[in-house]
Amino acid sequence: MAGTLYVVATPIGNLEDITLRALRVLRECPLVAVEDTRRTAKLLSAHGLSARTVSFHAHNSRARVPQLLARLESGFDVALVSDAGTPGVSDPGLELVQACVEKGIQVDAVPGPSAPLTALVASGFPPVPFSFLGFPPRQPGLRAAWLREAFRTAHTWCFFEAP
Repeated sequence: MAGTLYVVATPIGNLEDITLRALRVLRECPLVAVEDTRRTAKLLSAHGLSARTVSFHAHNSRARVPQLLARLESGFDVALVSDAGTPGVSDPGLELVQACVEKGIQVDAVPGPSAPLTALVASGFPPVPFSFLGFPPRQPGLRAAWLREAFRTAHTWCFFEAP
C-alpha cells in the first residue's frame, strides 16, 4: 500500500503560526521534503522537532519528484513544506502533488497560513470575487503587459513579488 503525501502549510512570518496537526505530521513523517533546508531547520528547531529533511525546490524538482514518488509507492509517508505558507502555491510542490494524483497516491492537505488570504483579510478589500495571480514576469516588457492585463480585472486580486 502506498504512503500519503502530506501537504503541510507553514508559518508565513511568526513561527507560532502553525497548527497542532502540522506539528504532529512533521513529527511523525519519516521524510519531509522542504524548499530550503536551512529555513525549515529553524521551524523544526523552534518546535523541538528533528525530522529528516530532503531539499525539494525549483532547481531539483525534476530529479526529486521520481525519488519522492518511489518512497511513497513503497509505503512511506512524506510531508511537503515550502518556505512559508501553503506548498503548491507558486512553488514546485504542485509538480509533486500532480504526480501523486496521477499515480493514485493519497494527498492530504494540512491547512494553515496562506499569504494571499492573510493579505486579503487584512486589506479591507471585498473578498468576493477574489483572484490570486501568482508571480508576475521578471522581464520589464512582459511585466508591464502582465500588469496592464491585471488592472483590467474589476475585482480584488493580489500577486506575489520576490524581495
